[in-house]
Amino acid sequence: DVQLVESGGGSVQAGGSLRLSCAASGYTSGRYCMGWFRQAPAKEREGVAYIYTVSGVTYYADTVKGRFTISQDNAKNTVYLQMNSLKPEDTAMYYCAAHPDFCAYTDRLVAWYEYKYWGQGTQVTVS
Repeated sequence: DVQLVESGGGSVQAGGSLRLSCAASGYTSGRYCMGWFRQAPAKEREGVAYIYTVSGVTYYADTVKGRFTISQDNAKNTVYLQMNSLKPEDTAMYYCAAHPDFCAYTDRLVAWYEYKYWGQGTQVTVS
């Protein structure tokens, strides 16, 4: 099984930056969609950013486009989420997840409940 471990969360003032890391192990192949999701109290889980490990193609939620950047270091089996210009509404638990296929179908992105592997989450608080 794939194991995912997130790190890099914390508390920051509005306008600040954080970089989250997701270290993966146990890959059986190189074909995964790696996604960052977030969930605030009493809110639904929301997809934030995605990257397909084979091609490096990325996708972003409209709410973070232009502020967040997802990237990968294949040598380290690590995916990053660089978060700039943070807003209080970005406050949430952030999760890394892996889906053993593409990030998108022809008409939609792969939904969060279709991701097979999840990390334990890292808290981001913006005040």
